[in-house]
Amino acid sequence: MAEYYHGVSTKQADTSVTTPVTADSGVAFIVGAAPVHTVGGAVNDPIMCQNYAEAVAALGYSDDWKKYPICEAIYSQFKLYGVSPVVFVNVLDPAKHKKSVEEANYPLTDGKVLLPLEALKDTVIVTGYDIGTDFDLFYEGENLILEVLEGGKIPENTGELTITFDAVDPDAIAEKDIIGGFDTNTKKYSGLELIDKVFPKYGIVADLIVAPGWSHKSEVAAVMSAKAANINGVFEGKALIDVDTEAVKHYADVPAWKKAQNVNAKTQVICWPMVKLGERVFHLSVQAAGRMGLTDSDNGGCPAESPSNKLLQMDSAVLSDGTVILLDLQNANYLNSNGIVTALNFIGGYVLWGNETACFPADTDVKNYFIAVSRMFGWVANSLILTYWSKVDKKMTRRLIDSIVDSVNIWLNGLVAEEQLLGGRVEFREDENSTTALMAGKAVFHVFLTPPSPAKELNFVLEYDADYVAAALTA
Repeated sequence: MAEYYHGVSTKQADTSVTTPVTADSGVAFIVGAAPVHTVGGAVNDPIMCQNYAEAVAALGYSDDWKKYPICEAIYSQFKLYGVSPVVFVNVLDPAKHKKSVEEANYPLTDGKVLLPLEALKDTVIVTGYDIGTDFDLFYEGENLILEVLEGGKIPENTGELTITFDAVDPDAIAEKDIIGGFDTNTKKYSGLELIDKVFPKYGIVADLIVAPGWSHKSEVAAVMSAKAANINGVFEGKALIDVDTEAVKHYADVPAWKKAQNVNAKTQVICWPMVKLGERVFHLSVQAAGRMGLTDSDNGGCPAESPSNKLLQMDSAVLSDGTVILLDLQNANYLNSNGIVTALNFIGGYVLWGNETACFPADTDVKNYFIAVSRMFGWVANSLILTYWSKVDKKMTRRLIDSIVDSVNIWLNGLVAEEQLLGGRVEFREDENSTTALMAGKAVFHVFLTPPSPAKELNFVLEYDADYVAAALTA
Protein backbone atom coordinates (compact mmCIF):
# COMPACT_ATOMS: atom_id res chain seq x y z
CA MET A 1 0.00 0.00 0.00
CA ALA A 2 1.35 3.46 -0.92
CA GLU A 3 2.39 5.70 1.97
CA TYR A 4 -0.51 7.95 3.04
CA TYR A 5 0.17 11.69 3.05
CA HIS A 6 -2.09 14.70 3.55
CA GLY A 7 -0.60 18.18 3.00
CA VAL A 8 2.05 20.01 0.97
CA SER A 9 5.54 18.66 0.21
CA THR A 10 8.57 19.64 -1.88
CA LYS A 11 11.33 17.77 -3.62
CA GLN A 12 14.63 19.00 -5.06
CA ALA A 13 15.73 17.82 -8.50
CA ASP A 14 19.34 17.63 -9.63
CA THR A 15 20.50 20.68 -11.58
CA SER A 16 20.56 19.82 -15.27
CA VAL A 17 23.69 21.90 -15.86
CA THR A 18 26.86 20.64 -14.14
CA THR A 19 29.28 23.05 -12.49
CA PRO A 20 32.67 22.48 -14.13
CA VAL A 21 35.66 21.23 -12.16
CA THR A 22 38.75 22.86 -13.64
CA ALA A 23 41.95 20.85 -13.59
CA ASP A 24 45.07 22.05 -11.81
CA SER A 25 47.61 23.75 -14.06
CA GLY A 26 51.31 24.46 -13.60
CA VAL A 27 51.70 21.99 -10.70
CA ALA A 28 55.25 20.63 -10.77
CA PHE A 29 56.09 17.00 -10.00
CA ILE A 30 59.80 16.92 -9.15
CA VAL A 31 61.90 13.76 -8.77
CA GLY A 32 65.43 13.67 -7.39
CA ALA A 33 67.48 13.55 -4.21
CA ALA A 34 66.96 15.56 -1.03
CA PRO A 35 68.79 15.38 2.35
CA VAL A 36 65.86 13.59 3.99
CA HIS A 37 68.17 11.90 6.50
CA THR A 38 68.44 15.26 8.28
CA VAL A 39 64.70 15.43 9.00
CA GLY A 40 63.62 11.79 8.95
CA GLY A 41 61.89 12.41 5.61
CA ALA A 42 60.19 9.94 3.31
CA VAL A 43 61.75 7.90 0.52
CA ASN A 44 59.82 7.26 -2.70
CA ASP A 45 56.62 8.84 -1.49
CA PRO A 46 54.99 11.86 -3.18
CA ILE A 47 55.09 14.80 -0.77
CA MET A 48 52.93 17.83 -1.53
CA CYS A 49 54.19 21.13 -0.13
CA GLN A 50 52.51 24.53 -0.14
CA ASN A 51 55.47 26.67 0.92
CA TYR A 52 59.21 26.75 1.54
CA ALA A 53 58.97 25.95 5.27
CA GLU A 54 56.83 22.87 4.63
CA ALA A 55 59.25 21.60 1.99
CA VAL A 56 62.33 22.05 4.17
CA ALA A 57 60.60 20.40 7.14
CA ALA A 58 59.57 17.40 5.03
CA LEU A 59 62.66 16.97 2.85
CA GLY A 60 65.53 18.86 4.47
CA TYR A 61 67.62 21.45 2.65
CA SER A 62 71.17 21.95 1.42
CA ASP A 63 72.79 24.48 -0.89
CA ASP A 64 74.75 21.65 -2.51
CA TRP A 65 72.33 21.27 -5.41
CA LYS A 66 74.52 18.87 -7.36
CA LYS A 67 74.05 16.33 -4.60
CA TYR A 68 70.50 17.35 -3.74
CA PRO A 69 68.75 18.73 -6.86
CA ILE A 70 65.33 18.73 -5.19
CA CYS A 71 66.64 21.62 -3.05
CA GLU A 72 67.21 23.62 -6.24
CA ALA A 73 63.54 23.15 -7.10
CA ILE A 74 62.42 24.01 -3.55
CA TYR A 75 64.34 27.29 -3.73
CA SER A 76 63.14 28.15 -7.24
CA GLN A 77 59.48 27.23 -6.86
CA PHE A 78 58.91 28.87 -3.50
CA LYS A 79 61.57 31.57 -3.10
CA LEU A 80 61.82 32.84 -6.68
CA TYR A 81 58.40 32.20 -8.21
CA GLY A 82 56.11 31.72 -5.22
CA VAL A 83 54.04 28.99 -6.88
CA SER A 84 52.29 26.19 -5.05
CA PRO A 85 51.50 23.43 -4.55
CA VAL A 86 54.53 21.42 -5.61
CA VAL A 87 54.89 17.64 -5.35
CA PHE A 88 58.32 16.17 -4.59
CA VAL A 89 59.58 12.59 -4.73
CA ASN A 90 62.89 11.93 -2.99
CA VAL A 91 64.71 8.82 -4.21
CA LEU A 92 67.73 9.08 -1.88
CA ASP A 93 67.40 6.14 0.49
CA PRO A 94 69.71 6.44 3.53
CA ALA A 95 69.42 2.69 4.06
CA LYS A 96 70.54 1.94 0.50
CA HIS A 97 72.56 4.87 -0.83
CA LYS A 98 75.26 5.06 1.82
CA LYS A 99 78.94 4.40 2.49
CA SER A 100 81.20 3.91 5.49
CA VAL A 101 83.62 6.70 6.38
CA GLU A 102 86.92 5.61 7.83
CA GLU A 103 87.79 6.50 11.41
CA ALA A 104 89.52 9.87 11.62
CA ASN A 105 90.40 12.65 14.07
CA TYR A 106 88.20 15.75 13.90
CA PRO A 107 89.06 19.10 15.53
CA LEU A 108 86.99 20.19 18.52
CA THR A 109 86.48 23.96 18.54
CA ASP A 110 84.40 25.84 21.11
CA GLY A 111 82.87 22.58 22.24
CA LYS A 112 81.75 21.57 18.77
CA VAL A 113 82.85 19.27 15.94
CA LEU A 114 81.58 19.98 12.43
CA LEU A 115 80.83 16.78 10.54
CA PRO A 116 79.61 16.71 6.92
CA LEU A 117 75.86 16.97 6.27
CA GLU A 118 75.97 13.50 4.69
CA ALA A 119 76.87 11.89 8.05
CA LEU A 120 74.08 9.68 9.39
CA LYS A 121 73.45 10.77 12.96
CA ASP A 122 72.50 7.32 14.24
CA THR A 123 75.79 5.80 13.05
CA VAL A 124 78.22 8.27 14.65
CA ILE A 125 80.65 6.65 17.08
CA VAL A 126 83.06 8.76 19.13
CA THR A 127 85.85 6.63 20.56
CA GLY A 128 85.65 6.55 24.35
CA TYR A 129 82.48 8.62 24.71
CA ASP A 130 78.70 8.14 24.70
CA ILE A 131 75.97 10.07 22.94
CA GLY A 132 73.45 11.65 25.26
CA THR A 133 75.92 11.65 28.14
CA ASP A 134 79.09 13.16 26.74
CA PHE A 135 77.86 14.73 23.50
CA ASP A 136 74.80 15.35 21.40
CA LEU A 137 74.25 15.56 17.62
CA PHE A 138 72.03 17.79 15.49
CA TYR A 139 71.85 18.96 11.89
CA GLU A 140 72.30 22.66 11.22
CA GLY A 141 73.09 24.43 7.96
CA GLU A 142 75.49 22.32 5.92
CA ASN A 143 76.78 20.19 8.83
CA LEU A 144 76.00 17.54 11.37
CA ILE A 145 77.17 19.22 14.57
CA LEU A 146 78.60 17.30 17.51
CA GLU A 147 78.20 19.36 20.68
CA VAL A 148 79.95 18.54 23.94
CA LEU A 149 77.58 18.27 26.90
CA GLU A 150 78.33 19.81 30.28
CA GLY A 151 79.02 17.23 32.95
CA GLY A 152 80.25 14.69 30.43
CA LYS A 153 83.61 12.98 30.27
CA ILE A 154 85.06 14.99 27.36
CA PRO A 155 87.79 17.29 28.81
CA GLU A 156 87.67 20.97 27.96
CA ASN A 157 91.22 20.93 26.64
CA THR A 158 90.56 18.09 24.20
CA GLY A 159 91.80 19.25 20.80
CA GLU A 160 90.19 16.57 18.67
CA LEU A 161 87.91 13.54 18.79
CA THR A 162 88.26 10.21 17.03
CA ILE A 163 85.05 9.60 15.11
CA THR A 164 83.64 7.12 12.63
CA PHE A 165 80.27 7.11 10.88
CA ASP A 166 78.27 6.08 7.83
CA ALA A 167 77.23 8.71 5.32
CA VAL A 168 74.56 8.96 2.65
CA ASP A 169 76.00 8.76 -0.84
CA PRO A 170 74.01 10.74 -3.45
CA ASP A 171 76.53 9.60 -6.08
CA ALA A 172 75.16 6.07 -5.64
CA ILE A 173 71.83 7.11 -7.15
CA ALA A 174 71.40 5.71 -10.66
CA GLU A 175 69.04 6.34 -13.57
CA LYS A 176 66.95 3.36 -12.51
CA ASP A 177 66.25 5.06 -9.18
CA ILE A 178 64.89 8.15 -10.95
CA ILE A 179 62.89 6.11 -13.45
CA GLY A 180 61.60 3.88 -10.69
CA GLY A 181 58.98 1.21 -11.18
CA PHE A 182 57.09 -1.37 -9.15
CA ASP A 183 58.87 -3.67 -6.70
CA THR A 184 57.13 -7.05 -6.69
CA ASN A 185 58.66 -7.90 -3.32
CA THR A 186 57.65 -4.78 -1.39
CA LYS A 187 54.59 -4.03 -3.59
CA LYS A 188 55.68 -0.38 -3.70
CA TYR A 189 56.17 2.12 -6.51
CA SER A 190 59.18 4.41 -6.87
CA GLY A 191 60.62 7.27 -8.88
CA LEU A 192 58.68 8.69 -11.81
CA GLU A 193 56.06 5.95 -11.49
CA LEU A 194 54.77 7.74 -8.40
CA ILE A 195 53.15 10.47 -10.49
CA ASP A 196 50.17 8.14 -10.74
CA LYS A 197 49.84 8.26 -6.94
CA VAL A 198 49.57 12.05 -6.70
CA PHE A 199 45.92 12.33 -7.68
CA PRO A 200 44.70 9.43 -5.49
CA LYS A 201 46.66 10.84 -2.53
CA TYR A 202 46.07 14.59 -2.88
CA GLY A 203 43.30 15.05 -5.45
CA ILE A 204 45.44 17.29 -7.67
CA VAL A 205 46.77 16.78 -11.19
CA ALA A 206 50.52 17.44 -11.37
CA ASP A 207 51.05 18.39 -15.02
CA LEU A 208 54.73 19.46 -15.17
CA ILE A 209 57.27 16.66 -14.74
CA VAL A 210 60.79 17.76 -13.78
CA ALA A 211 63.92 15.75 -12.93
CA PRO A 212 66.79 18.26 -12.53
CA GLY A 213 70.20 16.75 -13.13
CA TRP A 214 68.68 13.65 -14.74
CA SER A 215 66.33 14.68 -17.55
CA HIS A 216 69.23 15.07 -20.02
CA LYS A 217 69.65 11.29 -20.00
CA SER A 218 67.74 9.80 -22.93
CA GLU A 219 66.06 6.98 -21.03
CA VAL A 220 64.90 9.28 -18.23
CA ALA A 221 63.58 11.78 -20.79
CA ALA A 222 61.70 9.03 -22.61
CA VAL A 223 60.03 7.80 -19.42
CA MET A 224 59.16 11.37 -18.41
CA SER A 225 57.50 11.85 -21.78
CA ALA A 226 55.57 8.59 -21.52
CA LYS A 227 54.30 9.48 -18.04
CA ALA A 228 53.31 13.00 -19.17
CA ALA A 229 51.20 11.54 -21.96
CA ASN A 230 49.28 9.20 -19.70
CA ILE A 231 49.00 10.31 -16.07
CA ASN A 232 46.67 7.98 -14.16
CA GLY A 233 45.70 6.56 -17.53
CA VAL A 234 43.60 9.64 -18.34
CA PHE A 235 45.36 12.96 -17.61
CA GLU A 236 47.94 14.80 -19.71
CA GLY A 237 50.95 16.96 -18.85
CA LYS A 238 54.37 18.09 -20.05
CA ALA A 239 57.88 16.78 -19.37
CA LEU A 240 60.52 19.52 -19.01
CA ILE A 241 63.83 18.25 -20.38
CA ASP A 242 67.30 19.79 -20.02
CA VAL A 243 70.03 19.56 -22.62
CA ASP A 244 73.33 18.23 -21.25
CA THR A 245 75.47 21.39 -20.99
CA GLU A 246 78.59 19.32 -20.33
CA ALA A 247 78.22 17.74 -23.75
CA VAL A 248 76.72 20.69 -25.64
CA LYS A 249 78.60 23.95 -25.21
CA HIS A 250 77.50 25.84 -28.34
CA TYR A 251 73.95 26.73 -29.33
CA ALA A 252 74.40 25.43 -32.89
CA ASP A 253 75.08 21.92 -31.56
CA VAL A 254 71.85 21.66 -29.55
CA PRO A 255 69.58 20.44 -32.41
CA ALA A 256 71.96 17.56 -33.16
CA TRP A 257 71.96 16.56 -29.48
CA LYS A 258 68.16 16.73 -29.43
CA LYS A 259 67.95 14.44 -32.44
CA ALA A 260 70.52 11.99 -31.07
CA GLN A 261 68.67 11.77 -27.74
CA ASN A 262 65.33 11.25 -29.52
CA VAL A 263 63.68 14.17 -27.71
CA ASN A 264 60.93 14.97 -30.20
CA ALA A 265 57.53 14.52 -28.55
CA LYS A 266 54.70 17.01 -28.09
CA THR A 267 54.75 16.11 -24.39
CA GLN A 268 58.33 17.38 -24.05
CA VAL A 269 59.66 20.92 -23.61
CA ILE A 270 63.41 20.96 -24.11
CA CYS A 271 65.59 23.66 -22.48
CA TRP A 272 69.15 24.99 -23.03
CA PRO A 273 71.41 26.20 -21.36
CA MET A 274 71.44 26.59 -17.56
CA VAL A 275 70.77 29.90 -15.80
CA LYS A 276 72.46 31.72 -12.93
CA LEU A 277 71.25 34.15 -10.28
CA GLY A 278 74.01 35.52 -8.10
CA GLU A 279 76.11 32.50 -7.22
CA ARG A 280 73.29 30.01 -7.66
CA VAL A 281 73.09 27.93 -10.85
CA PHE A 282 69.73 26.48 -11.94
CA HIS A 283 68.64 24.00 -14.55
CA LEU A 284 66.51 25.92 -17.02
CA SER A 285 63.80 23.25 -16.71
CA VAL A 286 63.39 24.14 -13.03
CA GLN A 287 62.95 27.85 -13.69
CA ALA A 288 60.72 27.10 -16.70
CA ALA A 289 58.44 25.10 -14.40
CA GLY A 290 58.24 28.05 -12.01
CA ARG A 291 57.64 30.47 -14.88
CA MET A 292 54.84 28.29 -16.31
CA GLY A 293 53.19 27.95 -12.92
CA LEU A 294 53.35 31.70 -12.31
CA THR A 295 52.01 32.54 -15.78
CA ASP A 296 49.13 30.08 -15.30
CA SER A 297 48.38 31.62 -11.91
CA ASP A 298 48.36 35.11 -13.40
CA ASN A 299 45.75 33.84 -15.87
CA GLY A 300 43.37 32.40 -13.31
CA GLY A 301 44.95 28.95 -13.26
CA CYS A 302 44.54 28.51 -17.02
CA PRO A 303 47.54 27.72 -19.31
CA ALA A 304 46.21 29.73 -22.28
CA GLU A 305 49.11 32.21 -22.28
CA SER A 306 52.59 31.25 -23.39
CA PRO A 307 55.37 31.44 -20.78
CA SER A 308 57.65 32.81 -23.49
CA ASN A 309 58.87 36.42 -23.18
CA LYS A 310 58.11 36.35 -19.45
CA LEU A 311 60.81 37.26 -16.93
CA LEU A 312 63.06 34.61 -15.43
CA GLN A 313 64.86 34.97 -12.09
CA MET A 314 68.40 35.09 -13.47
CA ASP A 315 71.26 37.41 -14.33
CA SER A 316 73.20 35.25 -16.80
CA ALA A 317 72.96 32.12 -18.94
CA VAL A 318 75.69 29.56 -18.27
CA LEU A 319 76.99 26.08 -18.88
CA SER A 320 77.43 23.62 -16.03
CA ASP A 321 81.09 24.61 -15.74
CA GLY A 322 80.15 28.26 -15.23
CA THR A 323 80.97 29.47 -18.75
CA VAL A 324 78.72 32.42 -19.59
CA ILE A 325 76.57 32.04 -22.72
CA LEU A 326 75.59 35.19 -24.61
CA LEU A 327 72.80 34.58 -27.09
CA ASP A 328 71.57 37.26 -29.46
CA LEU A 329 68.10 37.20 -31.00
CA GLN A 330 69.23 35.26 -34.07
CA ASN A 331 70.89 32.57 -31.91
CA ALA A 332 67.79 32.23 -29.72
CA ASN A 333 65.46 32.09 -32.71
CA TYR A 334 67.60 29.38 -34.28
CA LEU A 335 67.05 27.29 -31.15
CA ASN A 336 63.31 28.06 -31.20
CA SER A 337 63.12 27.02 -34.85
CA ASN A 338 64.36 23.60 -33.76
CA GLY A 339 61.83 23.21 -30.94
CA ILE A 340 64.19 24.33 -28.15
CA VAL A 341 63.36 26.82 -25.40
CA THR A 342 66.12 29.12 -24.15
CA ALA A 343 66.78 32.29 -22.16
CA LEU A 344 67.19 35.65 -23.89
CA ASN A 345 68.32 39.04 -22.63
CA PHE A 346 67.14 41.42 -25.35
CA ILE A 347 64.67 44.02 -24.08
CA GLY A 348 63.58 44.28 -20.45
CA GLY A 349 65.85 41.66 -18.89
CA TYR A 350 66.22 37.90 -19.17
CA VAL A 351 63.08 36.07 -20.31
CA LEU A 352 62.12 32.54 -21.23
CA TRP A 353 62.22 32.50 -25.02
CA GLY A 354 60.42 29.94 -27.14
CA ASN A 355 56.86 28.80 -27.87
CA GLU A 356 57.50 25.37 -29.34
CA THR A 357 57.44 21.89 -27.84
CA ALA A 358 60.11 19.35 -28.76
CA CYS A 359 58.00 17.92 -31.61
CA PHE A 360 58.70 21.04 -33.70
CA PRO A 361 59.65 21.33 -36.57
CA ALA A 362 58.89 17.73 -37.47
CA ASP A 363 55.27 18.08 -36.31
CA THR A 364 53.54 21.25 -37.48
CA ASP A 365 50.08 20.56 -36.03
CA VAL A 366 49.39 23.75 -34.09
CA LYS A 367 47.76 21.88 -31.19
CA ASN A 368 50.96 19.87 -30.77
CA TYR A 369 53.81 22.27 -31.35
CA PHE A 370 52.70 25.47 -29.61
CA ILE A 371 53.32 25.02 -25.88
CA ALA A 372 50.34 27.12 -24.79
CA VAL A 373 47.92 25.61 -27.31
CA SER A 374 49.05 22.06 -26.52
CA ARG A 375 48.74 22.69 -22.77
CA MET A 376 45.26 24.13 -23.27
CA PHE A 377 44.12 20.97 -25.05
CA GLY A 378 45.50 18.91 -22.17
CA TRP A 379 43.94 21.21 -19.56
CA VAL A 380 40.50 21.12 -21.21
CA ALA A 381 40.73 17.33 -21.46
CA ASN A 382 41.76 17.03 -17.81
CA SER A 383 38.92 19.35 -16.74
CA LEU A 384 36.32 17.38 -18.71
CA ILE A 385 37.47 14.15 -17.08
CA LEU A 386 37.28 15.64 -13.58
CA THR A 387 33.86 17.20 -14.19
CA TYR A 388 32.05 14.33 -15.87
CA TRP A 389 33.56 11.34 -14.11
CA SER A 390 30.55 11.42 -11.80
CA LYS A 391 28.30 10.83 -14.82
CA VAL A 392 29.89 7.47 -15.60
CA ASP A 393 27.37 4.61 -15.13
CA LYS A 394 24.39 6.94 -14.97
CA LYS A 395 21.39 5.93 -17.09
CA MET A 396 22.09 6.66 -20.76
CA THR A 397 19.17 8.95 -21.49
CA ARG A 398 18.55 11.94 -23.69
CA ARG A 399 18.43 14.09 -20.60
CA LEU A 400 21.92 12.98 -19.57
CA ILE A 401 23.32 13.69 -23.04
CA ASP A 402 21.66 17.12 -23.24
CA SER A 403 22.86 17.96 -19.73
CA ILE A 404 26.47 17.22 -20.67
CA VAL A 405 26.24 19.13 -23.96
CA ASP A 406 24.65 22.16 -22.31
CA SER A 407 27.12 22.18 -19.41
CA VAL A 408 30.21 21.90 -21.60
CA ASN A 409 28.97 24.60 -23.96
CA ILE A 410 28.31 26.99 -21.08
CA TRP A 411 31.81 26.36 -19.71
CA LEU A 412 33.44 26.81 -23.12
CA ASN A 413 31.47 30.00 -23.69
CA GLY A 414 32.81 31.29 -20.39
CA LEU A 415 36.38 30.56 -21.51
CA VAL A 416 35.70 32.42 -24.75
CA ALA A 417 34.36 35.41 -22.81
CA GLU A 418 37.55 35.38 -20.70
CA GLU A 419 39.61 35.23 -23.93
CA GLN A 420 41.16 31.92 -22.87
CA LEU A 421 39.67 30.45 -26.06
CA LEU A 422 38.86 32.06 -29.40
CA GLY A 423 35.94 29.70 -29.73
CA GLY A 424 34.63 26.38 -28.47
CA ARG A 425 31.61 24.10 -28.62
CA VAL A 426 30.58 20.48 -28.09
CA GLU A 427 28.35 18.39 -30.31
CA PHE A 428 26.70 15.01 -29.90
CA ARG A 429 26.88 13.86 -33.50
CA GLU A 430 24.76 11.11 -34.98
CA ASP A 431 27.57 9.90 -37.27
CA GLU A 432 29.81 9.32 -34.23
CA ASN A 433 27.18 7.58 -32.09
CA SER A 434 25.80 4.49 -33.76
CA THR A 435 22.85 2.64 -32.29
CA THR A 436 25.02 -0.35 -31.41
CA ALA A 437 27.52 1.91 -29.61
CA LEU A 438 24.74 3.58 -27.63
CA MET A 439 23.32 0.16 -26.78
CA ALA A 440 26.77 -0.75 -25.44
CA GLY A 441 26.74 2.36 -23.25
CA LYS A 442 29.28 4.31 -25.32
CA ALA A 443 28.69 7.98 -26.07
CA VAL A 444 31.00 10.32 -28.01
CA PHE A 445 30.96 14.07 -27.44
CA HIS A 446 32.88 16.00 -30.10
CA VAL A 447 34.57 19.06 -28.61
CA PHE A 448 35.76 21.82 -30.94
CA LEU A 449 38.10 24.38 -29.41
CA THR A 450 40.55 26.99 -30.60
CA PRO A 451 43.01 28.31 -28.04
CA PRO A 452 44.70 31.57 -29.05
CA SER A 453 48.11 31.16 -30.62
CA PRO A 454 50.91 33.28 -29.14
CA ALA A 455 51.60 36.48 -31.07
CA LYS A 456 54.94 35.07 -32.16
CA GLU A 457 55.68 37.47 -35.00
CA LEU A 458 54.54 41.10 -35.28
CA ASN A 459 55.38 42.83 -38.55
CA PHE A 460 55.26 46.59 -39.11
CA VAL A 461 55.45 47.72 -42.75
CA LEU A 462 57.05 51.17 -43.06
CA GLU A 463 56.54 53.17 -46.24
CA TYR A 464 57.53 56.70 -47.18
CA ASP A 465 54.44 58.64 -48.19
CA ALA A 466 55.35 61.63 -50.41
CA ASP A 467 51.84 63.09 -50.06
CA TYR A 468 52.72 64.26 -46.56
CA VAL A 469 55.45 66.50 -48.03
CA ALA A 470 52.99 68.43 -50.12
CA ALA A 471 50.44 68.56 -47.32
CA ALA A 472 52.98 69.89 -44.85
CA LEU A 473 54.81 72.40 -47.04
CA THR A 474 52.08 73.84 -49.24
CA ALA A 475 50.76 77.22 -48.05
